Amino acid sequence: MTPLIAQRLWVDTNRWYTFVDGFGNVVQLDEAWPQPGSKVVWQSGPAGRGRVTERMREYGEASVATEVFDSQMNGIQAVRFEAAEDGCNVFLSLDYELAGGGPLRGLTDVLFIRRALAMALERTLRRFSTEAADEATL
Repeated sequence: MTPLIAQRLWVDTNRWYTFVDGFGNVVQLDEAWPQPGSKVVWQSGPAGRGRVTERMREYGEASVATEVFDSQMNGIQAVRFEAAEDGCNVFLSLDYELAGGGPLRGLTDVLFIRRALAMALERTLRRFSTEAADEATL
């Protein structure tokens, strides 16, 4: 799979249910998605993050960056796609701040939240890899 095809799959909200960890359904999708400034609002499953808003910050050649907001955090999620000998490498990062939590929020973040988010991102990447491999055979 080429980086451009992987990037198109990443922003295809109709496919998110197959790889985005905790994804439930799209609530609102701007007609201009994935152009910069457009947004998608989605609802997680019952045990998830609740309502999540993603506003496209950058949709460049082989890269995507969105501003991510939910009731507990806000941040920037960045994805980069690079050609590889056997297809495409995908690099995903999330730089976030907690929206609340009081004086112990830093400790809570280090002990619990950061680990949970890292595991969710890993699951998303693993599922995306499977979905991309399936897409490449079509």
